[in-house]
Amino acid sequence: MTENKETIIERAEGAVLHTYNRYPLVLEKGEGVYLYDTEGKQYLDFAAGIAVQALGYHYPGYDEALKAQIDKLLHTSNLFYNVPAMEAAEKLVKASGMSKVFFTNSGTEAIEGALKTARKYAWLKDKREDHEIIAMKHSFHGRSMGALSVTGNEAYQAPFRPLVGGIRFAEYNNLESVRAQITEKTCGIILETIQGEGGIYPATEEFLKGVKALCEEHDLLLILDEIQCGMGRAGHMFAWQEYGVKPNVMTCAKALGCGVPVGAFVLDEKAAAASLAPGDHGTTYGGNPFACAAVSAVFDLFAENGIVDHVREVGDYLSGKLDELVRQYDFIAERRGRGLMQGLAFQGRPVGEIVVKSQEMGLLVITAGNNVLRLVPPLIIEKKHVDEMLDKLTRALF
Repeated sequence: MTENKETIIERAEGAVLHTYNRYPLVLEKGEGVYLYDTEGKQYLDFAAGIAVQALGYHYPGYDEALKAQIDKLLHTSNLFYNVPAMEAAEKLVKASGMSKVFFTNSGTEAIEGALKTARKYAWLKDKREDHEIIAMKHSFHGRSMGALSVTGNEAYQAPFRPLVGGIRFAEYNNLESVRAQITEKTCGIILETIQGEGGIYPATEEFLKGVKALCEEHDLLLILDEIQCGMGRAGHMFAWQEYGVKPNVMTCAKALGCGVPVGAFVLDEKAAAASLAPGDHGTTYGGNPFACAAVSAVFDLFAENGIVDHVREVGDYLSGKLDELVRQYDFIAERRGRGLMQGLAFQGRPVGEIVVKSQEMGLLVITAGNNVLRLVPPLIIEKKHVDEMLDKLTRALF
């Protein structure tokens, strides 16, 4: 017999370290774009496990690929080759137009590898041990010590100082601010193509192209964090492709495995030819056959079902409907975002309360920053799901 919700929550709080203030929901199963809790209540999912479940739940072909790999091999280590890792790497290289892939277990680990790549690239040129990286204010790149060091949020950083040194912060979408931080020690610049946790702020074309030009002028590596905005979410396989600005290093995770924990950092030819070498970096689990079977299946399913084109179509519809909300309600200041990565900035209304009331209406949404309602649904939603979301959200507003 299934335990009741209260008992499950009590047991979890008794055993799991309390680093999250979780909502009092116990989610049990999913189907399509809906989740169900242990009490049988249905929720339209516009959170997607924080932009992870791009294909929703039990998408045809996904489960079957994982089950087939379970029957073959789960893990071998990187001391040997395996076919799923080879296939997944080829597909990621093709989709990005880049050169080499290193698979990790998470987005945070992908950031760690990207930072090491930039520093090794510079070290090979001049053998200096004081290189610096420029990151952006209000950014988010992860919770490990290296990723946290380039996360421009004082509240996240303060309890864990001293952090990794040699980091300078510039203003996002302010090219002159970035230029002012460049010194003879600078080896790389890292930024999210679309800031996620910071409030859903897309980079401007002028800014992103300007940063790329600065990197080329000073021989720096441009690192673009596509962990949240990549894998089709912004209407292109990777958000930077809209701008035509290819990074030297790209990080991705979240929807890369659509539920299986996997990340990657991807290098262009320039970075791959003169950075990490045998012995410089490693991982026990990264690139194992099971995780890479998921990655390989995701790329196949995206291609077979036209997922990215679908995102552009439904994303335009969602954007238009959200713009109507902005015009209709003076407590919604603006909409920001691309494709199916959207944010509504509220003024004078606690966003946290709206999230809770939305849950009561059977809608899962999340926040970004202090006042932004974040909408990152599965990429397979239809226009009818946008309409359903708007009905539930509107009722939650009053």
